[in-house]
Amino acid sequence: MVVALHERGLFSWDEWAHTLSGEPKAPGVAADGSDYFHCWLRALERMLAAKGVAAAFEIDDLTQAWHRAARATPHGKPILLENDPEAVARRG
Repeated sequence: MVVALHERGLFSWDEWAHTLSGEPKAPGVAADGSDYFHCWLRALERMLAAKGVAAAFEIDDLTQAWHRAARATPHGKPILLENDPEAVARRG
């Protein structure tokens, strides 16, 4: 996703490197680097917010919707955002 967004011109590699470089130094990050994926994810979320693509609360809401959809999806079936029970209830 990071590469695709860079290729579409959302940010330069310098911007990405600067944003990502701060994450492994943040409080609470594993010293052994075992949560480096989460550093990438947090950096991407920060970049999306800084560029006005998605606010933190929008990312959080969508993340929760995907989690609910995953829990509501039968094993072996594709997880679809439409399976989110809260989205179904809102559509009524």
